[in-house]
Amino acid sequence: MDLNWEDYRAVLHLVREKSLGGAARKLECNYTTIARRIARAENALNQELFEKLPSGYTATELAYKIAEQAEKMEEASNQFLRYASSLEGELSGSLTITSPQLLVAYYLSPVLKEFNHKHPNIEIKIKATNELLNLNQREADLAIRITNKPDENLVGQRLTEQRTSIFATDEIATNIENDPDMPLNWIWFEHWDNVPEKALQSRSVPNPKYVFDDMSAVIGAAQAGLGIVRLPLFLGRHTHGLRQVNLIEPQPYVDIWSLSHADMKDAPKVRAFKDILIPFFKSKRLEFTA
Repeated sequence: MDLNWEDYRAVLHLVREKSLGGAARKLECNYTTIARRIARAENALNQELFEKLPSGYTATELAYKIAEQAEKMEEASNQFLRYASSLEGELSGSLTITSPQLLVAYYLSPVLKEFNHKHPNIEIKIKATNELLNLNQREADLAIRITNKPDENLVGQRLTEQRTSIFATDEIATNIENDPDMPLNWIWFEHWDNVPEKALQSRSVPNPKYVFDDMSAVIGAAQAGLGIVRLPLFLGRHTHGLRQVNLIEPQPYVDIWSLSHADMKDAPKVRAFKDILIPFFKSKRLEFTA
Protein backbone atom coordinates (compact mmCIF):
# COMPACT_ATOMS: atom_id res chain seq x y z
CA MET A 1 0.00 0.00 0.00
CA ASP A 2 1.30 3.48 -0.89
CA LEU A 3 0.99 6.61 1.22
CA ASN A 4 -1.37 9.21 -0.19
CA TRP A 5 -1.21 12.97 0.37
CA GLU A 6 -3.64 12.88 3.31
CA ASP A 7 -1.41 10.32 5.05
CA TYR A 8 1.60 12.58 4.54
CA ARG A 9 -0.32 15.54 5.94
CA ALA A 10 -1.45 13.57 8.99
CA VAL A 11 2.14 12.57 9.79
CA LEU A 12 3.39 16.13 9.21
CA HIS A 13 0.86 17.75 11.52
CA LEU A 14 1.19 15.11 14.23
CA VAL A 15 4.95 15.74 14.21
CA ARG A 16 4.26 19.48 14.53
CA GLU A 17 1.46 19.37 17.08
CA LYS A 18 2.43 16.23 19.06
CA SER A 19 -1.24 15.39 19.69
CA LEU A 20 -4.11 13.93 17.67
CA GLY A 21 -6.35 16.82 18.72
CA GLY A 22 -3.84 19.46 17.65
CA ALA A 23 -3.26 17.80 14.28
CA ALA A 24 -7.01 17.43 13.78
CA ARG A 25 -7.61 21.14 14.43
CA LYS A 26 -4.99 22.11 11.87
CA LEU A 27 -6.48 19.76 9.26
CA GLU A 28 -10.07 20.58 10.24
CA CYS A 29 -11.14 17.02 10.87
CA ASN A 30 -11.65 14.88 13.98
CA TYR A 31 -8.91 13.10 15.90
CA THR A 32 -10.13 9.63 14.90
CA THR A 33 -9.47 10.54 11.27
CA ILE A 34 -5.88 11.46 12.14
CA ALA A 35 -5.45 8.22 14.10
CA ARG A 36 -6.81 6.23 11.16
CA ARG A 37 -4.45 7.92 8.69
CA ILE A 38 -1.44 7.33 10.96
CA ALA A 39 -2.38 3.68 11.33
CA ARG A 40 -2.74 3.36 7.57
CA ALA A 41 0.71 4.90 7.05
CA GLU A 42 2.27 2.60 9.63
CA ASN A 43 0.65 -0.44 8.00
CA ALA A 44 1.85 0.66 4.58
CA LEU A 45 5.42 1.05 5.83
CA ASN A 46 5.24 -1.81 8.30
CA GLN A 47 6.97 0.43 10.83
CA GLU A 48 5.92 2.43 13.87
CA LEU A 49 5.97 6.19 13.26
CA PHE A 50 5.10 7.52 16.71
CA GLU A 51 5.53 6.54 20.33
CA LYS A 52 2.63 7.59 22.52
CA LEU A 53 3.86 9.09 25.80
CA PRO A 54 2.06 10.98 28.60
CA SER A 55 3.54 14.19 27.19
CA GLY A 56 2.19 13.48 23.70
CA TYR A 57 3.20 11.70 20.51
CA THR A 58 6.95 11.40 19.96
CA ALA A 59 7.97 10.99 16.33
CA THR A 60 10.43 8.33 15.19
CA GLU A 61 13.27 9.13 12.82
CA LEU A 62 11.18 7.79 9.94
CA ALA A 63 8.27 10.06 10.89
CA TYR A 64 10.60 13.06 10.81
CA LYS A 65 11.79 12.03 7.36
CA ILE A 66 8.22 11.75 6.11
CA ALA A 67 7.36 15.12 7.67
CA GLU A 68 10.39 16.70 5.97
CA GLN A 69 9.20 15.48 2.57
CA ALA A 70 5.62 16.47 3.35
CA GLU A 71 6.73 20.01 4.19
CA LYS A 72 8.37 20.32 0.78
CA MET A 73 5.22 19.02 -0.91
CA GLU A 74 3.08 21.36 1.20
CA GLU A 75 5.17 24.41 0.34
CA ALA A 76 5.11 23.55 -3.37
CA SER A 77 1.32 23.24 -3.20
CA ASN A 78 0.93 26.47 -1.22
CA GLN A 79 3.24 28.34 -3.56
CA PHE A 80 1.15 27.28 -6.54
CA LEU A 81 -2.11 28.18 -4.78
CA ARG A 82 -0.75 31.61 -3.82
CA TYR A 83 0.28 32.13 -7.43
CA ALA A 84 -3.13 31.04 -8.69
CA SER A 85 -4.84 33.38 -6.21
CA SER A 86 -2.72 36.30 -7.38
CA LEU A 87 -4.07 35.80 -10.92
CA GLU A 88 -7.75 35.73 -10.01
CA GLY A 89 -9.86 38.02 -12.13
CA GLU A 90 -13.41 37.94 -10.79
CA LEU A 91 -13.63 38.70 -7.07
CA SER A 92 -15.33 35.62 -5.70
CA GLY A 93 -14.51 32.62 -3.54
CA SER A 94 -13.15 33.01 -0.02
CA LEU A 95 -10.82 35.39 1.80
CA THR A 96 -9.38 34.52 5.20
CA ILE A 97 -8.42 37.30 7.60
CA THR A 98 -6.77 36.85 10.99
CA SER A 99 -6.99 39.60 13.60
CA PRO A 100 -6.71 40.03 17.39
CA GLN A 101 -10.14 39.63 18.98
CA LEU A 102 -10.08 43.07 20.58
CA LEU A 103 -9.88 44.84 17.20
CA VAL A 104 -12.86 43.08 15.67
CA ALA A 105 -15.82 44.96 17.11
CA TYR A 106 -14.86 48.59 16.46
CA TYR A 107 -12.21 48.43 13.75
CA LEU A 108 -12.46 45.27 11.68
CA SER A 109 -16.24 44.97 11.54
CA PRO A 110 -16.83 48.31 9.74
CA VAL A 111 -14.21 47.27 7.15
CA LEU A 112 -15.87 43.89 6.70
CA LYS A 113 -19.27 45.51 6.26
CA GLU A 114 -18.03 47.85 3.51
CA PHE A 115 -16.03 45.06 1.84
CA ASN A 116 -19.08 42.80 1.76
CA HIS A 117 -21.18 45.60 0.28
CA LYS A 118 -18.66 46.11 -2.54
CA HIS A 119 -17.82 42.43 -3.09
CA PRO A 120 -20.85 40.32 -2.11
CA ASN A 121 -19.61 37.21 -3.90
CA ILE A 122 -16.66 36.75 -1.54
CA GLU A 123 -17.04 34.58 1.55
CA ILE A 124 -15.06 36.19 4.37
CA LYS A 125 -13.54 33.92 7.01
CA ILE A 126 -12.35 35.59 10.21
CA LYS A 127 -9.86 33.90 12.52
CA ALA A 128 -10.05 36.09 15.63
CA THR A 129 -6.96 35.12 17.56
CA ASN A 130 -3.72 36.48 18.98
CA GLU A 131 -1.88 33.41 17.71
CA LEU A 132 0.51 34.06 14.84
CA LEU A 133 -1.04 31.99 12.08
CA ASN A 134 1.34 30.75 9.41
CA LEU A 135 0.73 32.72 6.21
CA ASN A 136 3.30 30.59 4.40
CA GLN A 137 1.00 27.62 4.97
CA ARG A 138 -2.05 29.65 3.85
CA GLU A 139 -3.69 29.58 7.28
CA ALA A 140 -4.79 33.12 6.38
CA ASP A 141 -4.56 35.38 3.34
CA LEU A 142 -4.01 38.57 5.32
CA ALA A 143 -3.06 39.17 8.95
CA ILE A 144 -3.71 42.17 11.16
CA ARG A 145 -1.07 41.97 13.87
CA ILE A 146 -0.03 43.99 16.88
CA THR A 147 3.76 43.98 16.69
CA ASN A 148 6.86 46.14 16.45
CA LYS A 149 8.75 43.39 14.64
CA PRO A 150 6.77 42.10 11.66
CA ASP A 151 7.87 38.75 10.29
CA GLU A 152 10.66 39.46 7.81
CA ASN A 153 9.18 36.84 5.47
CA LEU A 154 5.95 38.84 5.16
CA VAL A 155 5.17 42.15 3.47
CA GLY A 156 2.72 44.82 4.48
CA GLN A 157 2.07 48.23 5.91
CA ARG A 158 1.83 49.74 9.36
CA LEU A 159 -1.81 50.64 9.91
CA THR A 160 -1.20 52.85 12.93
CA GLU A 161 1.04 53.56 15.88
CA GLN A 162 -0.45 53.13 19.35
CA ARG A 163 -0.24 54.68 22.78
CA THR A 164 -1.45 53.55 26.17
CA SER A 165 -2.92 55.39 29.13
CA ILE A 166 -4.29 54.65 32.58
CA PHE A 167 -7.98 53.75 32.93
CA ALA A 168 -10.25 53.09 35.89
CA THR A 169 -13.89 53.13 36.93
CA ASP A 170 -15.46 56.53 37.41
CA GLU A 171 -15.43 56.04 41.19
CA ILE A 172 -11.71 55.26 41.33
CA ALA A 173 -10.87 58.06 38.87
CA THR A 174 -12.81 60.57 40.97
CA ASN A 175 -11.13 59.38 44.18
CA ILE A 176 -7.70 59.79 42.57
CA GLU A 177 -8.56 63.34 41.55
CA ASN A 178 -9.76 64.19 45.07
CA ASP A 179 -6.97 62.40 46.93
CA PRO A 180 -3.59 62.44 45.17
CA ASP A 181 -2.10 60.29 47.94
CA MET A 182 -4.63 57.47 47.86
CA PRO A 183 -3.07 54.00 47.46
CA LEU A 184 -3.41 52.50 43.99
CA ASN A 185 -3.78 48.87 43.00
CA TRP A 186 -2.52 48.00 39.53
CA ILE A 187 -4.26 45.39 37.40
CA TRP A 188 -1.69 43.81 35.10
CA PHE A 189 -1.38 41.53 32.09
CA GLU A 190 1.45 39.06 32.64
CA HIS A 191 2.96 39.64 29.19
CA TRP A 192 3.42 43.37 29.73
CA ASP A 193 6.61 45.06 30.87
CA ASN A 194 6.85 46.68 34.28
CA VAL A 195 4.83 49.65 35.51
CA PRO A 196 5.83 52.71 33.41
CA GLU A 197 8.70 54.61 35.01
CA LYS A 198 6.84 57.90 34.66
CA ALA A 199 3.98 56.50 36.74
CA LEU A 200 6.41 55.51 39.48
CA GLN A 201 7.93 58.99 39.40
CA SER A 202 4.60 60.81 39.50
CA ARG A 203 3.40 59.26 42.74
CA SER A 204 3.86 56.27 45.00
CA VAL A 205 2.66 53.34 42.91
CA PRO A 206 3.15 49.77 44.13
CA ASN A 207 3.99 46.81 41.96
CA PRO A 208 1.04 45.13 40.20
CA LYS A 209 -1.50 43.86 42.72
CA TYR A 210 -3.47 41.61 40.36
CA VAL A 211 -1.71 39.83 37.49
CA PHE A 212 -3.83 38.06 34.87
CA ASP A 213 -2.88 35.81 31.96
CA ASP A 214 -5.87 36.84 29.83
CA MET A 215 -6.64 40.30 28.46
CA SER A 216 -10.40 39.89 28.77
CA ALA A 217 -9.91 39.10 32.46
CA VAL A 218 -7.78 42.24 32.86
CA ILE A 219 -10.59 44.35 31.41
CA GLY A 220 -13.22 42.62 33.55
CA ALA A 221 -11.20 43.21 36.71
CA ALA A 222 -10.86 46.90 35.88
CA GLN A 223 -14.60 47.18 35.21
CA ALA A 224 -15.24 45.52 38.58
CA GLY A 225 -13.23 48.26 40.29
CA LEU A 226 -10.24 46.22 41.47
CA GLY A 227 -7.82 48.99 40.53
CA ILE A 228 -6.25 50.99 37.74
CA VAL A 229 -5.13 49.45 34.47
CA ARG A 230 -2.89 50.45 31.58
CA LEU A 231 -4.66 49.88 28.25
CA PRO A 232 -4.16 50.89 24.63
CA LEU A 233 -6.09 54.11 24.09
CA PHE A 234 -8.53 52.56 21.61
CA LEU A 235 -9.38 49.77 24.02
CA GLY A 236 -9.75 51.82 27.17
CA ARG A 237 -11.94 54.37 25.42
CA HIS A 238 -14.25 51.69 24.04
CA THR A 239 -14.53 49.73 27.30
CA HIS A 240 -17.82 50.33 29.09
CA GLY A 241 -17.45 51.58 32.65
CA LEU A 242 -13.88 52.88 32.35
CA ARG A 243 -12.50 56.37 31.81
CA GLN A 244 -9.05 57.76 31.28
CA VAL A 245 -7.08 58.85 34.35
CA ASN A 246 -4.48 61.55 33.82
CA LEU A 247 -1.75 60.13 36.02
CA ILE A 248 0.80 60.24 33.20
CA GLU A 249 0.80 61.29 29.56
CA PRO A 250 0.02 58.53 27.04
CA GLN A 251 2.98 56.18 26.53
CA PRO A 252 4.22 54.54 23.30
CA TYR A 253 2.84 51.07 22.65
CA VAL A 254 3.03 48.36 19.97
CA ASP A 255 2.12 49.19 16.36
CA ILE A 256 -0.66 47.57 14.32
CA TRP A 257 0.28 46.09 10.92
CA SER A 258 -1.43 44.61 7.90
CA LEU A 259 0.68 41.70 6.59
CA SER A 260 0.53 39.05 3.88
CA HIS A 261 2.80 36.62 2.11
CA ALA A 262 4.79 38.28 -0.68
CA ASP A 263 3.03 36.09 -3.25
CA MET A 264 -0.34 37.38 -2.04
CA LYS A 265 0.27 41.10 -1.64
CA ASP A 266 -1.16 41.92 -5.08
CA ALA A 267 -3.80 39.20 -5.17
CA PRO A 268 -7.06 40.92 -6.24
CA LYS A 269 -9.06 39.96 -3.14
CA VAL A 270 -6.27 40.91 -0.74
CA ARG A 271 -5.67 44.18 -2.55
CA ALA A 272 -9.41 44.98 -2.55
CA PHE A 273 -9.58 44.38 1.19
CA LYS A 274 -6.52 46.55 1.88
CA ASP A 275 -8.04 49.32 -0.25
CA ILE A 276 -10.71 49.61 2.45
CA LEU A 277 -8.69 48.58 5.51
CA ILE A 278 -5.79 51.02 5.18
CA PRO A 279 -7.83 54.24 4.65
CA PHE A 280 -10.18 53.24 7.47
CA PHE A 281 -7.35 52.86 10.00
CA LYS A 282 -5.83 56.10 8.75
CA SER A 283 -9.10 57.89 9.46
CA LYS A 284 -9.14 56.44 13.00
CA ARG A 285 -5.48 57.13 13.82
CA LEU A 286 -6.21 59.65 16.58
CA GLU A 287 -8.25 57.04 18.47
CA PHE A 288 -5.04 55.03 18.82
CA THR A 289 -2.52 57.81 19.42
CA ALA A 290 -3.99 61.05 20.79
